[in-house]
Amino acid sequence: MQETFIDDGLVYRQHHFDLPLNYDDKNSTTLRVFAREVVEHHRDADALPWLVYFQGGPGFPSPRPDGRSGWLKRALQQHRVLLLDQRGTGLSSPLTLQTLGDLSSSDQAELISHFRADNIVRDAEAIREQFGIKTWSILGQSFGGFCALTYLSFYPNSLSRVYITGGVPSLTRPADDVYRATYQRVLDKNEAFFAQFPSAQTRCKEIATHLTSSDVKLPNGQTFTVEQFQQIGINLGRSGANLPMYYLLEDAFVNTATGKALSYAFLQAMLAEQSYQTNPIYAFLHEPIYNQDQSSDWSAHRVRNTEFPAFNYSPETPFLFTGEMVYPWMFDQLQNLVPLKGAAELLAAKSDWPALYDVDALNANMVPVACAVYADDMYVEMDYSRETLRNIPNSRAWITNEYEHNGLRADGERILGRLIDMAEDIANLP
Repeated sequence: MQETFIDDGLVYRQHHFDLPLNYDDKNSTTLRVFAREVVEHHRDADALPWLVYFQGGPGFPSPRPDGRSGWLKRALQQHRVLLLDQRGTGLSSPLTLQTLGDLSSSDQAELISHFRADNIVRDAEAIREQFGIKTWSILGQSFGGFCALTYLSFYPNSLSRVYITGGVPSLTRPADDVYRATYQRVLDKNEAFFAQFPSAQTRCKEIATHLTSSDVKLPNGQTFTVEQFQQIGINLGRSGANLPMYYLLEDAFVNTATGKALSYAFLQAMLAEQSYQTNPIYAFLHEPIYNQDQSSDWSAHRVRNTEFPAFNYSPETPFLFTGEMVYPWMFDQLQNLVPLKGAAELLAAKSDWPALYDVDALNANMVPVACAVYADDMYVEMDYSRETLRNIPNSRAWITNEYEHNGLRADGERILGRLIDMAEDIANLP
């Protein structure tokens, strides 16, 4: 069923595709993949080139736009845009506790293993073929940029332009290297936050002390711990996050008849921060997005304990927030992840992950690739991005400290416009 509607001068078309769960198995079961087409009403859609958007994550659906703004506004000036709900997200056969709960741990792990970038890209390629399109352009934000390089590795002839924002990965480095770099960036963000708001250190230690001495429950009934509180530091890598985070800490406590307590508003905000409760792909596959013929073996947890023990909270040391890391204790503490612990352990031990990139193919690249690389990115290490692009011909990086990792959301019209111009420059080189 293809539903079409018009709002504010934009035409939205819903597309559904039945695609193989496992492209390597001719007898594979299928899953449903959803994509939303957006085009300006006054334009001839059939005459416009396509731009496919790959969302960051992994494990989150494509944006639900409500008009012309940001990067979409710029894209619609010369494209029809396809917003892909990557498999397992949004309306694409979502993977949640509700849909996974009746399976055994081994069946859960086997199913989830087919939801990385390699198969996301195969879905996109199958859609391109069904549409009968010769080539299209792609835009990848964060993890979507990882998908973009996977696409460029295996289907370069299907692409006319590649745009990447905050998502140029290392092609060969193991997850341990990634977390060594990102832990250092998280330390930098902590230092900057507490330098800006010195009283926040006292308040964070007060909250941590309260959590270690009391059984505090989140609104879903789950015990709230220091480790969970530390994880809101994932926000420190986004522009404009520091002040709202300070305000949140400032209002954390409320005085009651029996003494000081963490407020319901604060606890509700803390639960809202735990997106892996509703989007468990992030918790399952955040480390395996780096794995090729090797296991993650809970990389972030190991690197933290052996090389960055300052993140392990102690009343005698400064409080530190963590960042975009997944830990095994999450599957002991978070209500919607506890029943999925067995699958998580199997995936962390899995060592036969297939390749995500073809380095030789990328070394011979002919497609214009334009990237925004953020110098202060807390999630994707700038030096690794530069290392990768150095060996991809016809690629160009705009390295900037004007933006944090969420630059595309903060100023997408300008950023995408600049990348489009860069790609055209590359295409016109003699």
